[in-house]
Amino acid sequence: MQTVTVSPKFQVVIPRPIRDSLRLYAGQKMRMIAYDGRIELIPGKDISELRGFLKGINTEFKREQDRV
Repeated sequence: MQTVTVSPKFQVVIPRPIRDSLRLYAGQKMRMIAYDGRIELIPGKDISELRGFLKGINTEFKREQDRV
């Protein structure tokens, strides 16, 4: 577990090993969520990175008539 310090401007630096393992880059958008007494940062993904993430999903279900 890494420890970071909050600066007077309320900024933190994400340690290099974490940046490298998550392939984060400067200027990348992050979503921040306060959850159960902690802060979670979720890296945003480019739409091109999401291609194929639903591969294999089951599409065989009955649709409502107004949704066809």
